[in-house]
Amino acid sequence: MRCTEPNVKRRLMARLGPMVSAVLAAVGCSSPSPPDTPPATARPAPTPVAPQAPATRSAAPTVAAPAPRQARNWDDYRVLAAQRMVAASRSASFDGPVPEPLLAIPVLEIELNGDGSVRRVTVLRRPTQAQDTVQLAIDAVHRGAPFGDVTHLPRPWKFAEVFLFNDDRRFKPRSLDL
Repeated sequence: MRCTEPNVKRRLMARLGPMVSAVLAAVGCSSPSPPDTPPATARPAPTPVAPQAPATRSAAPTVAAPAPRQARNWDDYRVLAAQRMVAASRSASFDGPVPEPLLAIPVLEIELNGDGSVRRVTVLRRPTQAQDTVQLAIDAVHRGAPFGDVTHLPRPWKFAEVFLFNDDRRFKPRSLDL
């Protein structure tokens, strides 16, 4: 693909943005400059709507999590999401080796919107004891969200996370213990 016409490059850039720059660079074209004026058919980018934070039962303070980076695949995304959950819930999580025996092991399926915000959380495994840990895990998911853009990953946009709880009711995502 030869990119000799500046107008073609500008139109592609206006329609497809950064994705075109990467494609053009890959096929040997220089990255086009952004158009001087937006085309008449261009729509403003939608403003993301922040999800409402759920009512939390725990007294864990909310801490700003680091900005998400783009994951290469779902395994990488799951680790990045776990890191954000821990960063946003420092006082409710633990580091280091996993104790034996664990207090509870809830498993959640986290369904996401394209921007990485939480669409739905489904409980896949509810522990028979310390059932309050399920809500603690759900709260940790919401505190860590949004987890970063998932539109480049294959659908369905969801992943499962296993939460390991110690006797102090502090959690560690299993993705960080692999």
